[in-house]
Parts: sequence; structure tokens; C-alpha cells
Amino acid sequence: MTVERGGSPSKLFGGLSAFPLTPTDTAGRVQADVLCRFLERIHEAGADSIGLLGSTGGYAYLTREERRRAVRVAVECVGGRTPIIVGVGALRTDEARALALDAEAAGADGLLLAPVSYAPLTDEEVFRHFTAVAGAGGLPLCIYNNPSTTRFTFGDDLIARLARLPNVAAVKMPLPADGDFTGEMGRLRAITPGGFAVGYSGDWGAADALLAGCDAWYSVVAGLLPAPALALTRAAHAGNGSEAACINDAFRPLWELFRTFGSFRVMYAMADLLGLAKIEPPRPILPLSQEAYGRVGAALQNIRI
Repeated sequence: MTVERGGSPSKLFGGLSAFPLTPTDTAGRVQADVLCRFLERIHEAGADSIGLLGSTGGYAYLTREERRRAVRVAVECVGGRTPIIVGVGALRTDEARALALDAEAAGADGLLLAPVSYAPLTDEEVFRHFTAVAGAGGLPLCIYNNPSTTRFTFGDDLIARLARLPNVAAVKMPLPADGDFTGEMGRLRAITPGGFAVGYSGDWGAADALLAGCDAWYSVVAGLLPAPALALTRAAHAGNGSEAACINDAFRPLWELFRTFGSFRVMYAMADLLGLAKIEPPRPILPLSQEAYGRVGAALQNIRI
């Protein structure tokens, strides 16, 4: 495991990582001014990192050139002030390697890699894919375990193999089906090198994951509401369960909408309702109905923004 620019991998992949939308026009071109607005909001709130071009950032809907453009915009906007972790998932290994090199050349601080696939992948195929991408440059890389979109689930043995590759420094896990964060983290930390960071996505389970001692919350909602998400993160990491529960309770109506409609769609409605941007998701994804919009607006009223 190597060390990224300016610090340790465990620090880069720790705390609150905020995942913003990537605003685009109808032709799929990144709207630089709107993206910078989102990123400045995250920086000003004090998030520990930005997860650019994750699932919330719609990386799968963007061309390589627009992905490069998004990274350049982000680095120009907040580079050197808030660390930037860039998603480099792609169907082909050579394309993912190229995206990793693009991100490094543009000034990113770390990488996030999901095993995007059409044909189901085997463990060995995923291992070789990660070996190639992690070896493409010098940036630390986080394993993106996101079976809801990739249809691939990383088992403990594969994570252990990958954690011993140069530059592979962290894993972003889905919420455990049995809710046993402590048990899962114990297993993963027992089979990975010291300093390997274990974090979680799935915003509705973040409070439990943080209170159980995970290293990072990879947060969808923090892409637009970084301040309350950071307050939840700090309270939980400080062991203040009552404060974390109070903040999480305010989020619960929004968590329910994330689970009902998908957080990607809800975030576009939130951007409009918060007065940050009037943008639409890339087709074929459709905006929420007016009825659902109203429910999102009501959910936002509960949160101290």
C-alpha cells in the first residue's frame, strides 16, 4: 500500500466523503458553474473529501471527455482545499486504466473503482481488473462494493487479496443485510493490512455504521446537504449516540424517499428545491413526479440546513 499526496490513505478514506451530482445539459456536457457551486458548498461545510463521479455523480452516463472535464473543473474549484476521490469504473479494463491516469493527471487525490459489467464477472476477473487499474498510476484506490448497480458482490477473500495490492487502500461497503456492522468490520480488519480503511454507503444505515466504528461514510445526501451530514458524522465518531440519533431522526423521511424512489432521482429534486440548480437526470432516468417532489420538499423541512 502506497501513500497518496499529502497524507496517509487511511486519512483520505476517512470521515465524511460527500458525493455530488454531476450536472449536465441535455447533450451530456458538464455544467462547470453548477458543479463548482456544489463543490464549494461541500468544501465550506468542511467535509473530509469529495467523491466525484460516483453513482450519485452519474459516471456511467458520461463520456470519457466529460469525465475528464468534471475532474478538471473539480480540481480548479476545490483542489488542494478538499481532497477529491474520483470514480473510474468502466466496462473495459483499458478504459478504466485510462480514466485512472486521466484523474491523476488532472490532480485528483484518490480513486474509487467499481467492477462495471455486462457479462457477470468472476472473482479472478475482478482481481485482474483491479490489479491493472491500481497499477496504472500512483493514486490510492478504494474498492467500490456496490452490488445494487454492478451485480457483483465482493467476498471477504477477494477483499483480502485486493487489499494487499499496491495502492489499494480502502473499501466502500454496502450495508450488511443482517445489520452486523461490528462483526463485518471485525472480519475485514482481521484479514486486511493495518491502515486499510473500511467505510459504508447506504445513507439510512450511516448512523449505525459510524457508531459501530467504521472509518468513513460515503454519503449521497452530503453532496447537497453537507453540513447536517457532517454533524451526524462528527457526533457518531465522537461516540455521542444521542446527538447522532437526533440528527438521523430528522433525516428519516428523506431516507425513506431514497429507498422508495432511488437516491439519484431524489437528489435532482433536492437540488431544485434547495434553490441550488434546476437540472434533470440523464435519460432514460426521468425526474420525479410532482407528488413525489412534494414529499421531498416536506422531508427537507425536517432537516436543519
